[in-house]
Amino acid sequence: MPTAFQVPFAWLDGACVPAAQATVPLMAMTVHYGIGVFEGIRAYDGRGGPAVFRLREHVDRLRRSAALLRIELPFAADEICRGCVDVLARNGMRAGYVRPLVFVDDGKRGLGAANNRIRVAIATWPWGRYLGDEGVEHGIRAQVSSIVRMSARSFLPKGKVCGQYVNSVLAKRAAAAAGYDEAILLDEDGYVAEATGENLFVVRGGVLVTPPRSQPILEGITRDSVMALARDLGIEVREQRFARDALLLADEVFLTGTAAEVTPVREIDGQRIGNGARGPATERLQARFLDAANGRLPERAGWLTPYEA
Repeated sequence: MPTAFQVPFAWLDGACVPAAQATVPLMAMTVHYGIGVFEGIRAYDGRGGPAVFRLREHVDRLRRSAALLRIELPFAADEICRGCVDVLARNGMRAGYVRPLVFVDDGKRGLGAANNRIRVAIATWPWGRYLGDEGVEHGIRAQVSSIVRMSARSFLPKGKVCGQYVNSVLAKRAAAAAGYDEAILLDEDGYVAEATGENLFVVRGGVLVTPPRSQPILEGITRDSVMALARDLGIEVREQRFARDALLLADEVFLTGTAAEVTPVREIDGQRIGNGARGPATERLQARFLDAANGRLPERAGWLTPYEA
């Protein structure tokens, strides 16, 4: 298996090419202004062989994100899905991370440039647990950030827009500088929104609660998967707003995301959450999620796109 960022091939504008050729021009509009969109997708080497987890849902969200920016993709959803599978196979990767990126090329300059070429790239690389094996098994330490989650008044929180992630980068860097693993962002009204790259859940009294889609959160595909799996297990799920104190009073807190999968939070702002370790509901949902992603749940086989590598 090649090491991270050393895979030989990438997908660019409709074909697999040597990775060294899959470059972004210096004067590309996306580089200067952040006007582009991306996705994060995982492939798992599961029971039935390698498969991409919820590929079509990710590509559909990529198209929605582009539409928010008035970007018309030059490839159909089926072509992008096929590109994701093709580049994994070409790199011989039975598992890994997939990053489709839609960027605006060089051409006219300035903020008003509207007709520059739209390009699509897909990169892949091996990636383990985003927040570490220790974090997944025992929980991470998080900080409630002084950086506020961007508002829908001025930004597009439902889109995975390149430039908008400066909001998350600032919060993440501040948390890391203070010795924490992750940051939790509140919205402008003081309610819990999400972490820097993950959705957030609390468990209290056996009920699973997560901020609703009406808040400035990304509509996470892992979030949606965990909610569906929780209901399969008979766990009550509520989408409702809650403030910082609900985090501190929770029996369990965990994060969900393509990179993070299901990661428990054992401490927030120096205060222990629950018993200070991964809780039983979190552990149960972690296992159920990985069963689904690895092809061990026949009833969720529709979430998987198999391929040969």
